[in-house]
Formats: sequence, structure tokens, C-alpha cells
Amino acid sequence: MSLLVLGTVAFDSIETPFGKAERIIGGAGTYICWSATQFNNQVNLVSVIGDDFPQEELNKLQQRGVSLEGLELRKGEKSFYWSGKYHLDMNSRDTLVTELNVLANFSPVLPDIYKTPEVLLLGNFAPAIQLQVLDQLHKRPRLVAMDTMNFWMDIAMDDLKKVLERVDILIINDEEARQLSSHHSLVKAARIIRSMGPKYLVIKKGEHGALLFYEEKVFFVPALPLEEVFDPTGAGDTFAGGFIGFLSKTKDFSYDNMKRALVYGSVMASFCVEDFGPTKLTQISHADVYNRTLEFLSMMEVSLEEIR
Repeated sequence: MSLLVLGTVAFDSIETPFGKAERIIGGAGTYICWSATQFNNQVNLVSVIGDDFPQEELNKLQQRGVSLEGLELRKGEKSFYWSGKYHLDMNSRDTLVTELNVLANFSPVLPDIYKTPEVLLLGNFAPAIQLQVLDQLHKRPRLVAMDTMNFWMDIAMDDLKKVLERVDILIINDEEARQLSSHHSLVKAARIIRSMGPKYLVIKKGEHGALLFYEEKVFFVPALPLEEVFDPTGAGDTFAGGFIGFLSKTKDFSYDNMKRALVYGSVMASFCVEDFGPTKLTQISHADVYNRTLEFLSMMEVSLEEIR
């Protein structure tokens, strides 16, 4: 089942309590694609880069089954660049540098073969760009998911609400859910956000797992406890890629299968944080994913005695 992904392809410089990494490959689209292709090798990417982006990295994505016909190359321009420093708790960070470069005036043009996707994931991008992608499709995909962030809530709420009206799943973190809904309670926040359009809401809570809301139902998956976390950059995008990659592979968009997808999203995110950038995602095999999934499920397994 074809999966269309909108997301940035970029350079990152990252500093954590465990070390530094300068100008490594990053961007939401990169993490999403590396994660999703563990499940689906029909991934079409929409993004933009400058001619400073290494061809060998693009070759690796293509070898994984990612189509780059929708990746615009701007000659003489630089790719998007972000630099950040994480605090000791690894849950908060400071942005040191943001250089939009090719993103400053990006207007995506979808190739014809991209215009009939069965599943669409709108990665974290300006809502106006997300709308441009939606408007170029010949028909509505069977499933539309999106990610966003506080920044767009601050400066582009009107466009953000237009996108929300056209999606099935919204994937955000707990801080973003509270800002979008103006409620601290995540249960209340979920009800308000789903009234804006999405039938499903996924709220990521970092090292504390993730929640899935649908109608009056709530499902929770914990995060896998890890001995070492080197870099949380891209973990949320990796989660989204695993989540939507599994759904597009199974072609089952029921609530029960969404719960399974939540597990796979968490499994993929657990690999991402074990090294800087998407490095670990490029190294793991299907067997690695399978074995960690078993580890994940055994952690949640419990038998209860009947209470009389």
C-alpha cells in the first residue's frame, strides 16, 4: 500500500550530556522514512534540499524503497539546518541555530504518481505546506495522519485548524496537546482536539510512553526502559513512521490495529534514541525489530487473580 510522506530532509548539530554530533543527517522526513520502511517499501517522499546534501545519503534511502521523485533539489542553495543542546534530563532542549535556507520559500509540487496515495503522513511542516499537499491529491487517501508543533499553533493556527479538519489521525506530544486544547487534562484535551476533526489522537509522552484516544476509548503503551539514551532527536518522527508504516503495511485501520501500531511506533523510537541522528535506524534488521517487539510485549504481560 503506497505511503506518501511530507517531511523535512536536513542537517542537525546536536549536543547531549553524552556527546556532540556536528552536521549529521536529520529532518522529520528522514526519520519517518527510515522507520516506515521497516514495514512498507512503497514510501514516496515530498521534501526539498540544497545541493549541499550528500548524494550517498539519498542513495541509502532509495535502496530502502523510498521514492525521491518528489524531493526537490535547489542548486546553489543550502539545506535546512538546526542545532540544539539537550539538558541533563534529556526531555528539554534549547534551540541554538535554525537556518531555514531552502524551506524559506518551499512550495511542493507533487509528481503525478504521488497524487493517489492510499495513506498520507503529513510530517511536521508549516500548515500551509500541508494544505498544498492535500490540495494536489486526486482523491482523498484511505488514511491521513499529521504531526505538528507548538510553533505552528503560535503563528499559523487558522491554517492548522484547516488541516485538522481533513485528517484522521493527529500525532503530537503532551505539551502540544495542552496548548492546542487549552486544557491541562489530557483526557479533556483529547476530546476537544478530536472535535476539531481527527477521529484518532496519539499523544506522545517521551520516556513515559504514548496514549491513543478514539471515541471514549483510551489505550496506553509505555516506553521501553533503556540503559542509555544518547539522542532523543527524531524519536517522535521515528515513532510516527513506525506507527503509520505498520498501518500502511497491514491495510487495517481499525482501533485494535491502531493499538498494535502504537506498539511498533514505540519499538522504533526505542532504537532511534540509542545513537545520534538516524544512525541506529539505518543499521537494524527486521529481526532486530521483531525481537525488540517481543521484549516490549513481555514487559507489558501480566496475569491477575480474580478479586472476590
